[in-house]
Parts: sequence; C-alpha cells; structure tokens
Amino acid sequence: MTTFDVHQHLWPESLVAALVERTSPPLIRDHTLVLDPDGDFPIDPAVYGLKACIDNLDCAGVDVAVVSCPPTLGIDRLEDEEAEELRLAYHEGALAAVDASGGRVLALSMGRPLDGFVGTIVAADDLADLDRIGPVLDEIDRRATFVLVHPGSARAPDGAPEWWPSVIDYTAQMQRAYAVWLAHGVERWPGLRIVFSILAGGAPFQLERMQSRGLDIANALHPTLYLETASYGRRALELCLATFGARQILFGSDAPVISPELTLSHVRSFGQAATEALCQTNPESLLT
Repeated sequence: MTTFDVHQHLWPESLVAALVERTSPPLIRDHTLVLDPDGDFPIDPAVYGLKACIDNLDCAGVDVAVVSCPPTLGIDRLEDEEAEELRLAYHEGALAAVDASGGRVLALSMGRPLDGFVGTIVAADDLADLDRIGPVLDEIDRRATFVLVHPGSARAPDGAPEWWPSVIDYTAQMQRAYAVWLAHGVERWPGLRIVFSILAGGAPFQLERMQSRGLDIANALHPTLYLETASYGRRALELCLATFGARQILFGSDAPVISPELTLSHVRSFGQAATEALCQTNPESLLT
C-alpha cells in the first residue's frame, strides 16, 4: 500500500527564476530569500527542487509527497498582477514536476482549485472571512478535492528570537483558523475535506477550553476534518490519538524545512496499525 507525506514544499525552477528576477520581496538574491515582513533567510533553491524531494522520500521510506508552495512566501499579499505571475510560475513548474516524478509527487494549487492538482493550499488567515473565501471553497467542494490550511506570513516583534514566527505566530494563525472552521465552516461545507497543518497549532490541547466556553466540540470529530503532524513528536501525537483516534490524523513533515524523519520516527513508534493509518489509509481516503 502506498505511503504518503501530505506536507512537503516544492519550488520549481520556473518559480525560483521568477523570484530571482524580482526587485522587491518576495525575492531570491545571492542565495538569500527576502520576505516581507518575515526577513532574510539563507537559501539553497536546489533543496526545494524535485530531485531533493524524491531523495527525501527515499531516505524516509515514503512513496509519495503532496507538495505545495507555502503561503509564508507572502505571494498573496502582492498586487494581483505580481501575485499572478508567481502563481503561474509555480503552477506550470509544479505540473511539470508531477509529470517528471514517475508518480512520486502530487501537487496542490495556490489559492484556488485548478485542473491537474489534487487539492489547494490556502493561508490560515484566509479562513477569517469565510464569505470572502467562500467561492474558492465552494469550487473545491464541487470538484471533490481538498484544502490544506497552512500558516501565512508573520512578523516577529522587536527583540524576539528567530524561532518566534514559526512557533508563536504560525500556531496562533492555525488555532484561529481551526476555531473558525469548528464554529462556522463545518456546518457551511459539511462535505468539504479540509486539512489543518501543524496539528492546527496544537488544537487538541484547546478543545476542553473551547468546550468550557460554550463551543460544541463535536464538530472536531467531523469525518472530513483532518490534522497534519509536521514538527510534532510523541507527546503531541499521543494527545491527538487519544482525542481523535487515528482516523483524522495524517503524516506530514514540512520537508525540506524539517526532515521527514523527525516526526515519522515518532509516528512509527506507535506501531504498525497507527503508522498505516497516518501514512497510508488516511491519505488514501483524503485523496480519493
């Protein structure tokens, strides 16, 4: 049975070339990724390429990666024409990578559903206004694909350590998006398959507090709602398994930002049944 990593990132050569040509963020200059508001980061674009993606899969013993272009690049913050140039570069390159991968890679479109893509990635803060994103979700629902909710851009406060945006801001964005979905999204789109990356920012920890404040947390067990595991270890996974069982949890790594082995080793520590559910059965259910 095929094993999946549902959260990896791919920057096709066409996207890298478009970022190199830019003069304002997001851009790549002298092996540095420049983002607004996040800052500057050393980068080797080859690490985000197709060969590196397949090498990571081979090292981890995983068959297929579901890849995307992360909202953290801030493309959606640009003017429409600028943003569309970068989206087009990604979409064309991603489809080419899927074709060249021999079945090892499936791709998500950026911000709206498109032919040839198995689903669509959106920024967590996009769920803050369900009426605005409603037409996109309606179309994803009509196509019977799925949506991956992922953190977007973030700015660390002055004096904060480098890890602040990814640990504090990203998780806060995901918790807000998850709460919006439980409160309003499930009832509006009961058949839409939706995946919240990074365990929705630690959502299982918050369910009891949500319930104490009046939220009906039964929606957390809705059969089309999934949580993805990137960056988390055994303790967080134990809480998720105790709260939801194995059916709603998907293995994802956030590679190449994080090594797939980091979380996968913890998933495998729960034994064959849990590993098969998170890496095989649940992703197959999501994708079919």
